Amino acid sequence: MISRRGLLSGLAGGALISTLPGNSSRAATIGDDGLHKQPWFIDSFLDMSDDLATAADNGKRFAVMIEQRGCPYCREMHEVNLAIEPIAEYVRDNFDVLQLDMWGSREVTDFDGEAKEERAMIQRWQVNFTPTIMFFPADPAEAEGKTGRQAEVARMPGYFKPFHFLSMFEFVNEELYKEQTFQRYLQDKFARYQAEGKDPQVW
Repeated sequence: MISRRGLLSGLAGGALISTLPGNSSRAATIGDDGLHKQPWFIDSFLDMSDDLATAADNGKRFAVMIEQRGCPYCREMHEVNLAIEPIAEYVRDNFDVLQLDMWGSREVTDFDGEAKEERAMIQRWQVNFTPTIMFFPADPAEAEGKTGRQAEVARMPGYFKPFHFLSMFEFVNEELYKEQTFQRYLQDKFARYQAEGKDPQVW
């Protein structure tokens, strides 16, 4: 398994250049709902409290990935970002990821016990476009009695390029949101890499 330090060094130094957009030949699987799929997405009864507790029991963080049929940036996320194996490995090793359909009709139960169809719940969480990834606290007690919008600790609003995408997952996994903003985290990382003579702008 690739280490976090080795992965960051490879990304910053361009070691994964062969998997840059235009060089990736992997096409994501499309489900019956028209959404792109990853084999490691969790199966769920769509109870947010249960899913968060299960992730915590497994030593992982919990994230909800919201997509919609025909979304070009959702496709990009799957066929570019998640086609880079070290990035996919980091996400699946450290996160339980639940995929929701922005226009879906399955029943979802929020952390406060409110149950709504996917599309209504996503509106409740104030998600307006796809892809959006919502990240939740490591400790299930911190989400108890809250809406998903109130409980989230970070949000990826839209498509992020691979370096930024991976950085967001690291930012959440290491709980750095308790200390600084994501923008500050990126600025500090860029400054550190530049001081080491590396180019973080590989994508």
